[in-house]
Order: sequence, then structure tokens, then C-alpha cells
Amino acid sequence: MSNGDEHPGTGRRGYVGGVVRDALGAIRQLVSGLRTAFLALLVLILLVVCALTVPLGVGLLAAPAALRALHRLAGAERARLARFGPEVVAPEPPTDSPRAALRDPTTRRELRWLARHVVVGLPLGLLGFLLPILAVRDLTFPLYWRFVPADVTATSIGIGSSTSWADAVAVALLGVGWIAIILGLGPAMARAQARPGRRLLAAGPETDLSLRVAELTATRAAALDAHAAELRRIERALHDGTQNRIVSVTVLLGAARRMVARDPAGAQELLERAQSAAEQALADLRAVSRSILPPVLSDRGLAGALTGLAAECAVPCRVDVDVPRRCAASVESTAYFVVAEALTNIAKHSGASRATVTARLTGGRLLLTVEDDGHGGATAPSESGDGGPGTGSGLAGIRRRVAAHDGTFRLASPPGGPTTLEVDLPCGS
Repeated sequence: MSNGDEHPGTGRRGYVGGVVRDALGAIRQLVSGLRTAFLALLVLILLVVCALTVPLGVGLLAAPAALRALHRLAGAERARLARFGPEVVAPEPPTDSPRAALRDPTTRRELRWLARHVVVGLPLGLLGFLLPILAVRDLTFPLYWRFVPADVTATSIGIGSSTSWADAVAVALLGVGWIAIILGLGPAMARAQARPGRRLLAAGPETDLSLRVAELTATRAAALDAHAAELRRIERALHDGTQNRIVSVTVLLGAARRMVARDPAGAQELLERAQSAAEQALADLRAVSRSILPPVLSDRGLAGALTGLAAECAVPCRVDVDVPRRCAASVESTAYFVVAEALTNIAKHSGASRATVTARLTGGRLLLTVEDDGHGGATAPSESGDGGPGTGSGLAGIRRRVAAHDGTFRLASPPGGPTTLEVDLPCGS
């Protein structure tokens, strides 16, 4: 009998868990879209006011600021959509000139998105915000219905009153209905809210994608450089450490073989030294293999691996990981390296008394944050990997590894602290 037949409940539990995770992710996406939809409403009002006041001359003066607000909001929406799904490739930078904006295809597409986001995204965002509140309110009504005044509406939809347990249970069933709507329609609502942005804010067919091609070319070069640097590190570790110890073992064994007949005691001493050197070579070899792909990642997953790093850190470290599924092995290895290097820097240089590691899997992207309360002053390396004064090779190595995955690296470390390192990695399946 197959494993699936032995554990029929496992598949059902996985399916239910997937439905719940999708619904919760959809609610987060709808609520995040509510913010940009509300800002879109304000920008739309500003643009309408500018258009109406053009004959007075005020609109022409305010139009550049309104167009800049539109472009910044469109950029924020692209970043939001990228957190919950595939990247939205931005077109060429649009113009802020009112006259040129009327002919600019990017601005016209952003205006169309603005109107649709207000009309569609705002109501859907409100539903995403209100549905969980209504569900909790009605589902828990039997717990407090006796304390509700008789003339107060019992349900969240404003009709009916509760005078008995049967009425209270009926209200709770309405709460179950809200949950069913969230589970069944939440993901579709999130897709409907995101669809105008993904279609209208992405680079159109008339857009020159040479900048994006250049960026991806640089990313590929960074990946090759990171790969070559890793091979050089492994080669040095094997040549300078393990190989030398194995040579030492060979020499000691040869000397012991020649001495065994005439000086058994000396041969025994050489054999003990050879055994010690062999054990050290084996330890070096294990250290090299762990640095290539730490076994703890495959054994315990990313959450267990990061917890282990925090436990070994000299600075007290709290770990908060919400990664419900496995990422690609290369992504998990990069995340492990990022956290390991960051915690090493904190222990050596920051003077911090505590640190926090946070990992979130959101919309197909792995978001890592490492914070400490140290004295700050760390300098982010440049795009080329060269750091400024006081920058060690560790941060440059983090940037190279992140760039190899087409991810983003941000470091905020003002003098006096705190220091926050943020990494955003596309997470393959």
C-alpha cells in the first residue's frame, strides 16, 4: 500500500492548510491594497482639482506636483504587487510636464490604473478589512449576547435581534458564512484588486527594456562572480587545510611503518599523531561540506537552521520565522548565509546587547530582517561590492549573494544605532 493510502488524512490536512494560508495571504494583500487605493483616491481628487483650475492658472502650477504624486504612487503599487507575486517591470520614467504627460503612454496607463484602483481596489480593500472583523464579531456573539441590550441589533448586517440561545447561534452561523466567503472568495478578490496594476503599470510593448536587460545582465555577472568566489573559497579550504593534514597523515604513517621493527614505542607515537591528524582532517572536511550547503537546512528547514544560528550567537538573539513551505535550496542557503554573516558582524563589531532575526514568506518572496541595538555606523557596500570605510567583506559578500538571486539588499545603520539589515529574495518552489 502506498504512503498516500496509509495516511489519507495528511492530504486533506495539507489541502485545508493551503486554503487557509491562501485566504490569510489574500486578506493581507487586500488590506495592503486598501492603503494604496485610499492614496489613489486622494491623488485622483488632486488631479481633478488641477484639471478644473487650469483656466485660473492654479492647475498648471500644481500639475507637476500632482503628476509626481501619481508616479510615486504607481511605483509604490508596483513594489506592493511584487511582494505578493511576480515582479511588475517598470516602464521608462514618465514625465512630470503637464503638456508632455498628455502624450506620454506611461502616464496615460497610470491614470487609467488610478481610476480603476479607486473604483475596484478601494471597495475590495474595504471588504478585505471588514470581513474578518464581521466574522469574529458574529462568530463570538454567543459568548456575550446576554449582555447586549434588547433594542440593539444582534447581527453585523444591521437586522434582527437576539432574545434566546437559538438567536445567538443563528448569529454565529452568519459568522461562519463570513468565514466561508473569506476562504472561498478571498483569493479571487485579491487577484481582482491586483489585476489593473499588473496589466497597466507594467512596461508596455512600446517600452524600451534595455535598462532591465542591463540589470539582469549585471545580476547574472554577480551570480557568476559569487559562484567563482565560492569555488575559490572551497579550493583554499581544501588545499590549505584538509590536503595538508592528509599529507601529514601519509608522512606519519610511512615513518611509523619504517620504525615499527626497530622502535615500536616510537612507531606507536607516530601512529597516534597520524590518527589525530586524520581526525582533524575529517573535521576540516566536514566544515567545508557544511559551508557548501549546511545539513541543518535539509534536516530542520530554514526555521530550525536560523534558530540554531541564534542559539550559537554570542549576543542574545530572538528569532521569528513564518515560512510555511520550503523554498528553493539555493534561496534557503543564501538566507542562512545572510543571517550567519549578519550575526557574526553583530557579535564582532556592533557592541549590541540583543538582536532580532525575522523571516517572512510573502507572495513568493522571502523577506529577511536582522536588527540589533548596537552603536551603528555600518556602511553598506556599493553595487560593485566595494564597501566604504569600515565596511568588511561580510556585507559585500551578502550583497553579492543577494544580487545573484535578483534580490534586494538594504542597510540602515545611523551612528548611535540601531542597525537594520533587510534582504528580499525571490523564492522559487
